[in-house]
Amino acid sequence: MVNAIKSVLIYCDEPMAQLIRNLNASMPESERFIVRMLDSTHLLVLPHAEAMIKAKIDAFRKLNSYVKPH
Repeated sequence: MVNAIKSVLIYCDEPMAQLIRNLNASMPESERFIVRMLDSTHLLVLPHAEAMIKAKIDAFRKLNSYVKPH
């Protein structure tokens, strides 16, 4: 019998993949969303986590962006 899980493919660079893995590891076991790490830049995640991952990445980018003072 075949077991199938609907998932979303995320392709990113290695530092962003590490951020996503750390986010996944910080969650309780029942809320973890990574289905499989295909390699260092490709991840399969549960569909419901896609929006949350995008929001966390956007917040991370805003926190780590340089704004030139006037």
